[in-house]
Amino acid sequence: MWRRPAWQVLRQFVRHDSDTVTSLVLERSMNRVQLLGRVGQDPIMRQVEGKNPVTIFSLATNEMWRTGDSEVGQGALLFLCHLGDISQKTTWHRISVFRPGLRDVTYQYVRKGARIYVEGKIDYGEYTDKNNVRRQATTIIADNVIFLSDGSMRDKV
Repeated sequence: MWRRPAWQVLRQFVRHDSDTVTSLVLERSMNRVQLLGRVGQDPIMRQVEGKNPVTIFSLATNEMWRTGDSEVGQGALLFLCHLGDISQKTTWHRISVFRPGLRDVTYQYVRKGARIYVEGKIDYGEYTDKNNVRRQATTIIADNVIFLSDGSMRDKV
């Protein structure tokens, strides 16, 4: 008489335990960023006591679009009439390079105005500024930096 309820309780416990183990399986997700833009400042290298050094620089990406476009069809050809203004938006990104080899090469060769391609992940964090105020920071942790040009006039042609 007592065996049956105990067996049912044990069975429920095992079922609950296996559900818990299944819920601990990590879900796959992705945090990838790809940026192509111009460097806004020469990189700086920082190191806080007891932590890894990091190379930091800013990168500007630019978007352009035309407002008020209208399509005009004529026979088999389709023309796009540009009746609007060109708008643009520049977004500044903080890039942090922690990987030792990449960090050193980036610090040595990347300069203001250079056109570069960055792959990495986005990271949100907090820091305390020199006035002891907590601030939030968004940064791109770079896994790869590809140098496309040095920013001279001949590269812009």
